[in-house]
Amino acid sequence: MPHPSPPETVVARVAELTAELNRHNQLYYDQAEPVVTDREYDDLLRELADVEAAWPELAAEDSPTRRVGGAVLREFASIEHGVRMMSLDNSYSPAEVAAFWQRLAKGLGVERIPVCIEPKVDGVAVSICYENGRLKYAATRGDGTRGDDITQNVKTIRRLPHRLPSGAPPLLEVRGEIFMPNSVFRRLNQEREEAGEAPFANPRNATAGSLKQLDPRIAAQRPLDVIMHGLGRVEGVEVPSVRDFLALMKRLHLRTADRVWQVETLEEALAAIEELNVYRRGLDYETDGAVLKVDSRAWQELLGATAKAPRWAMAYKYAAERVETVLKAITVQVGRTGVLTPVAELEPVLVSGSVVARATLHNEDEIQRKDIRVGDAVIIEKAGEIIPAVVEVQLAKRPPEARPFRLYDHVQGRCPSCGEPICKEDGLVAWRCPAPLCPAQVATRLKHFAGRKMLDLEGLGEIVADKLVERGMVRAPLDLFDLEEESLGALNLGTEEKPRVFGRKNAATLLAALERAKAKPLSRWLFAMGIREVGESAARELARLHRSFGEVATSPILAELRKDLTAEGKEIKAKDAKKALESYQIAQEVGQVVAGRVLDFFGGASGRAFLARLQELGIDPQSDNYAPGGERGGGGALAGTNWVITGTLSGPREAFAERIRAAGGKVSGSVSARTSYVLAGSEAGSKLEKAQALRVPVVDEAGFEALLQSEAAAAGEQGELF
Repeated sequence: MPHPSPPETVVARVAELTAELNRHNQLYYDQAEPVVTDREYDDLLRELADVEAAWPELAAEDSPTRRVGGAVLREFASIEHGVRMMSLDNSYSPAEVAAFWQRLAKGLGVERIPVCIEPKVDGVAVSICYENGRLKYAATRGDGTRGDDITQNVKTIRRLPHRLPSGAPPLLEVRGEIFMPNSVFRRLNQEREEAGEAPFANPRNATAGSLKQLDPRIAAQRPLDVIMHGLGRVEGVEVPSVRDFLALMKRLHLRTADRVWQVETLEEALAAIEELNVYRRGLDYETDGAVLKVDSRAWQELLGATAKAPRWAMAYKYAAERVETVLKAITVQVGRTGVLTPVAELEPVLVSGSVVARATLHNEDEIQRKDIRVGDAVIIEKAGEIIPAVVEVQLAKRPPEARPFRLYDHVQGRCPSCGEPICKEDGLVAWRCPAPLCPAQVATRLKHFAGRKMLDLEGLGEIVADKLVERGMVRAPLDLFDLEEESLGALNLGTEEKPRVFGRKNAATLLAALERAKAKPLSRWLFAMGIREVGESAARELARLHRSFGEVATSPILAELRKDLTAEGKEIKAKDAKKALESYQIAQEVGQVVAGRVLDFFGGASGRAFLARLQELGIDPQSDNYAPGGERGGGGALAGTNWVITGTLSGPREAFAERIRAAGGKVSGSVSARTSYVLAGSEAGSKLEKAQALRVPVVDEAGFEALLQSEAAAAGEQGELF
């Protein structure tokens, strides 16, 4: 049956949402004058995404939703630059700047030389090509002649237009620097440390790592920005100078440096470099120098270039400021995911324009590698001029009473927040508090608990979650079900000086969502609990294998999976375990690690308290996809089958996935030898190719419907025999 055309009202709404989101992007990024909150913007974006999912033909190539990441790439293709991308020669002293100026004067035969000076953004060089006003591709510098195609990742940058205003050149190849704003970098490193992962050394490393992700969705989760600073090929417009280039970029809504100095003498240039060194401290991106460029493009061509760098430009690199201070103490913070992070408490000292009294020590391994001890004289530097870090110990000044630091001993083996024993897992450097109900972790767990794919608690946003914990109204996620409208409506989301109440209407909305959550299926509750390693897919698989929380908590299936096989007799035991579980056809999302996490949780005090509290509340989530056996006729028409969905279908993929799960099948994101069928729509790519290579059956929508009906009929006939 052909998919009907979208109603005119839907088409009009898509156009309206697209125009509105593009307007807000311009107001936020180009003019720094947002007129809506982030939440309001996200609501508009979510509405557009939902409509496009229902009507894929309305999803334009330059839709604002494309900035949240597309399909996973298999590899980066190579793109040849229209004009070679060159690097800059560096200088580190005023004398080298003077020598550069003398070479300019000699080459041009003049004394006064119009030169533009701008901040040197420490990011990743990029070449972005627009053709007939539309974004065609984006590529890294590479070897200067060819670079990696990073178009899909660059499209996630919200500030960057996918389509230029009318009157844009028919061909425009513009060069720039992609960077991660300092505020984003700080948040990302905090999240990595709380997850027990090594932090990025600086924003440039984080940017490069984001752009090199084969999955654009990961790049989209790390908001990047871009500043344009030069031209490659350009057709249909004259750009005689750097100043004309800046004017063109402004007209096309492409960002350039926040400030550009224009000078004509060496003295003015040196003064501008010093002024920029102060000015750059207030920028929200990392800079490591100043770039000097001859203004006239005709003079640029006259001066030419060496084999690797233009003769008409250079970079002046600022020296990183380091200062000495005393490490007075080491405190330990508990992150919201339970990771314990040591923090250096310092004698306050001025570094790069601000007073520093604390610095991160990352983890115990870092402390031991640098042999950092309380009482030491230490050298402080702002890593990337953003995050204060201890870079060196002055061993000659070490006091005799200084002792090596051991985090476990320092906290006496217990979480500073809840008192539970801490642990360190094999292969990870971070100590962690494993207690799911640790107060330091509650706010983050509330936000996860309330997520759209978990219990979908409308009205429970970040601020509300933080304030519920801060005001002592909630100490664990299940405490939400004890909230009353009057007290919840009176919740102060502001400060004592500037109160802002949640309100009865919002309270009623949240309480209604909580009431609906009681009837959510077991898989959603398992996902909402935030047990480590239990994501959405694992939660669905656990619910397929168990009817209720009670069955999960005492599961013989999970007990068999988690068996700690010793070296002696390991091969025999492994075969026995596999044979014992063969009939369950357990998906790869649930293995020994997940089984261990789940059983450890329910076997501990926190898990037992969780189950008891559920019973008190009268909440007993049931599985809506229970089908433990792999046999036909048990648990649905598609029981025992594994599916992968790819390509563009007549409706959202999730709708097809839900139908498969409802019929007892399982849905995976990747094709393997265990895949039973691939449901392929139009423009199916690598997954279809892999399925064909592995000889996995491929069906289109018509074939899917026919298979579903035939399997349902077969299951019905088989059922009548018993």
